[in-house]
Amino acid sequence: MGGGRRPTPHRYPRPKVTTGRLLVRGTGAWIGSGEVIGAAAVVIEGRRIVFAGPAWEAPEADRQIRGDWFLLPGILDHHVHIGLSDPRAILRGGVTLVRDLAWPAEDIFPLADISQATDFDGPAIAAAGPMITARGGYPTASAWAPAGTGMEVAGAEDATRAVARIADQDPAVIKVALNAEAGPTLTDAELLAVCGAAHERGLAVTAHVQGRGQTERALGAGVDELAHCPWTERLTDDLVEALTRTVAVVSTLDIHSYGRETPELVTALDNLRRFVAAGGRVRYGTDLGNGPIPPGIHVGEVRHLTEAGLDAAAILSGMTLSPLRQGVEADVVGLAGDPFEDLEALGRVRLVIRGGTVRLGP
Repeated sequence: MGGGRRPTPHRYPRPKVTTGRLLVRGTGAWIGSGEVIGAAAVVIEGRRIVFAGPAWEAPEADRQIRGDWFLLPGILDHHVHIGLSDPRAILRGGVTLVRDLAWPAEDIFPLADISQATDFDGPAIAAAGPMITARGGYPTASAWAPAGTGMEVAGAEDATRAVARIADQDPAVIKVALNAEAGPTLTDAELLAVCGAAHERGLAVTAHVQGRGQTERALGAGVDELAHCPWTERLTDDLVEALTRTVAVVSTLDIHSYGRETPELVTALDNLRRFVAAGGRVRYGTDLGNGPIPPGIHVGEVRHLTEAGLDAAAILSGMTLSPLRQGVEADVVGLAGDPFEDLEALGRVRLVIRGGTVRLGP
């Protein structure tokens, strides 16, 4: 990753907040329920959707915008480090919500709170806060990680206290480091303590697994999600099958590639293909901030997901938080093309609405 630049809470002109009812008309839509419709409309009032469906069924609105857009729910990137990217560019690229999976608590949690406001010119941010790790473990010596990105623990009781400190700040998940290639890792007792304490508080645990045997350790301890598809070793078929029962995988495939074929990408794709074939749950994530990953929807990551065996509906399901339906947050993306006909259309973002406010469009 790059250097440890701190996130900037607000650097851009404030967008104009929409008042009254807004009708958004497009040539088609995928409303997140598996249904593709033509001549679609979404009606927004305040920060909420009041209607999504065929245009001829839409209620009256105070104003209307229309275009040759294919409408989708807002896109969620499940793995970013927003302090190493540009929030405005992320949002203009079609991503309306991100999960930041490791940054110092004193920086990221206030920024996550600020991001919920309608005048924050970036995506809404859900944050994990610091990554729980062993003394001297990843990412404490990593150039990309500012001091405090890793929370070091020694012993099961200390690990339990670490979860409590992070949980008090309303994190999206608890993240643990199991990177045996970059230093010491949590002991089994510490890892079990983290998972137990997190689950008692209703929090899921996501793990950075790297190095032989670390995926097995994560599964055995009760980790709920892998923050990356494993790439350092080929997982056995039995392990892949076991993972599908309780563990979701965040893709982050292009961080091994950047458009090239590498041994790490080949291994990760092989693991993910078998995981998908066995019925595993895959979540779109890019590890934005790690190398030259572009902000916004990353079509390179989508291409890898198709190589792993996911069809358009499965990819979009893994990229969106909620269907377009009455009562949900009004996050809408308009593409210049139908992704069910051409997934490259995901790279042609023409309209972005976040929290009911038009951020990119007419």
